[in-house]
Amino acid sequence: MSNSSRRTWLSLLSATALLTLTACGSTKPEPAPLERLSDSAVRVNTVWSKRTGSFFSGANGPVSLAVNKGVVTVANTDGDVLALNVASGQEIWRLRAGSELTAAVGGDGRYAAVVDVNNDLRVFDQGKPIWSEHLPGRVITAPFVAGERVFVQAVDRSVRAYDVLDGRWLWQYQRPGGDALALASPGVVGAWRDTLVVGQGARLVGLDPVKGVPRFDLTVGTPRGSNEVERLADLVGPLTRAADNDICVRAFQLSVACVDVSRGGLKWTRPQAGVQAVAASTSLVVGADGADRLSAWKADSGDIVWRVDRFTHRGLSAPAVVGDRVVTLDNDGYLHVLAAADGRTLTRVELDSGAAAAPVVVDQTILVTTRKGTVYALRLN
Repeated sequence: MSNSSRRTWLSLLSATALLTLTACGSTKPEPAPLERLSDSAVRVNTVWSKRTGSFFSGANGPVSLAVNKGVVTVANTDGDVLALNVASGQEIWRLRAGSELTAAVGGDGRYAAVVDVNNDLRVFDQGKPIWSEHLPGRVITAPFVAGERVFVQAVDRSVRAYDVLDGRWLWQYQRPGGDALALASPGVVGAWRDTLVVGQGARLVGLDPVKGVPRFDLTVGTPRGSNEVERLADLVGPLTRAADNDICVRAFQLSVACVDVSRGGLKWTRPQAGVQAVAASTSLVVGADGADRLSAWKADSGDIVWRVDRFTHRGLSAPAVVGDRVVTLDNDGYLHVLAAADGRTLTRVELDSGAAAAPVVVDQTILVTTRKGTVYALRLN
């Protein structure tokens, strides 16, 4: 078996191994009951909602929203890709990709990119197919589109760059000496100023988007454990920005950390064995551990602000910070709104199902995708 085949096989194995470990308990923990809430002045208002068809998740791959230039792009289970106006929910364009998808969707407001079950990268210009390219490895992280380039990260952590106009392959990067076992979960691919930022195991690497050469390479955490599964510590996407120069990210089952990318140094790291991405603002970083205990830390120092265990085993999504509130969606479809200052629950509202992706905040509007295929645009009063 070749090294590339072995790495792909091991990355697929990791998901199975983790699911097996999760299922080892004799009984599944009971979700914490919903707390009784008194009347609150906080209201969750639906600006618009749109059914698009069920979003894919789990074995078919995760879904993500691409939001740029007032356009939100999303894809569903059957391979439909559509763009919506963020302010109104009006459909701008829709197309059928031609196959079921494993990674979707990346976009910059004009161009959109997906990867299908045949490992074909497909790129569209305002809803019109312009090119496709067969990829050498499985992809479940949504492509990242920026600067007229498409960046694709495979489950073996390799990153490839293409010209968005004609599909010309530009470069490939993979950090040498990486672990053979990789997490079969969406990784980190994003941008800080003019630098492409990617996860490579438990390291955050900044690449020149033109040449693919490293500009910085930062350790987020040191994996621990007695076997390869226990030592898995890949960075979980999406990453989030705190202050202008600070990026905060989760290392799978290891820690939450913030780095100052302008200085190339780690600001702080705190142990938390979680599996979902974190959220951040200029003052606060919020994340849940594997049992859905929510913690908040000061963004500048990592000092604990509050910790709540009212949502244990409710299957929380990645959170989002909206001004002085924190929101998260549970498996039953309840959107919980907390006070950022102390973690008090202010209100909650029931949507049609649990989250299919991390919530995205755009100009105080919260974009939520549910497993039943609804995109909600919500605002807090």
